[in-house]
Amino acid sequence: MDSEIITLLGKKIERGETVQLNIDIARLHTRTAIEVPIIVSRGKEPGPVILLNAGIHGDEVNGVEIVRQIIAKNYHKPQKGTVICIPVLNVFGFLHQTREFPDGRDLNRVFPGSKEGSLGSRFAYFFMKEIVPNIHYCIDYHTGANKRFNYTQLRIEGNDTETLALAEVFGAPFILLSKELPKSFRSEASKKGVKVLLFEGGKSLDLDRIVTKIGVTGALKVMHQLGMRDFTKEIELNGIKKGLEAESPILLVNSTWLRARYSGMFRSFVSIGTKIKKGMILGTISDPFGDFEKRVIAKTEGYIICSNHSPIVNQGDALFHIGLV
Repeated sequence: MDSEIITLLGKKIERGETVQLNIDIARLHTRTAIEVPIIVSRGKEPGPVILLNAGIHGDEVNGVEIVRQIIAKNYHKPQKGTVICIPVLNVFGFLHQTREFPDGRDLNRVFPGSKEGSLGSRFAYFFMKEIVPNIHYCIDYHTGANKRFNYTQLRIEGNDTETLALAEVFGAPFILLSKELPKSFRSEASKKGVKVLLFEGGKSLDLDRIVTKIGVTGALKVMHQLGMRDFTKEIELNGIKKGLEAESPILLVNSTWLRARYSGMFRSFVSIGTKIKKGMILGTISDPFGDFEKRVIAKTEGYIICSNHSPIVNQGDALFHIGLV
């Protein structure tokens, strides 16, 4: 449960208050300050603290849109507990529409950070020190990268029964039991006892209405389950067409990547989210001069949870991410 008064970034926030704070720990080479807005909303009654976080990679705008909608529609204001919203964690990357921090590092690979490290490392250290100790739950919104479209899914470690139960409540079509990457935010937050649901949906620099809708509705379902606010009507109003939102998500115990054996022009024959069988033709790769056309054949049975949208691929490029049951 949250305390009567929560202190974030030196600001004391009482029950029933909604405030906007700003992380201001780094500046551009022009000495221009780049602030990261944090919206904190506290219910009048005690309850859990949940972080809704997006934009840890600056080009993953679909997550930004999800958290933005939650704030714009006042869904972030609980009756019990506290909701902390960070629509854009990596404002630096968001400004330049790039994945990385200004120091060229992937912010999601430098946690828990260092007080005397690189710019990204210092930011991660500050975030772990000032924000993470105050939260109990987190939904961390991500998208696919490099023209790869992720079918809506949640990724969890799978060893914690409460995290799995919340993932099922969220209602994404797939739950992937995925090992935590070293030095990722999810890995380090989990070590602090935070229950993290990592959301994946869509692709970088792209907004997808269905992905957004599932991301928003899932957050409402989780907060409703935690008793933070009665979202029954909102969940019904945000109802999603049958087949796009799962009442019983498919649990994937592992996954594998199918990579290009040749360089050339890539065509996919299968829809993302569908079940495939071993030996099935998933697409073709051809040269641009009509000399060859090679089939892309499934090596295993599973579900397509990510597909490469690039029309031109190089040998070794990831074509499909296949979830295994």
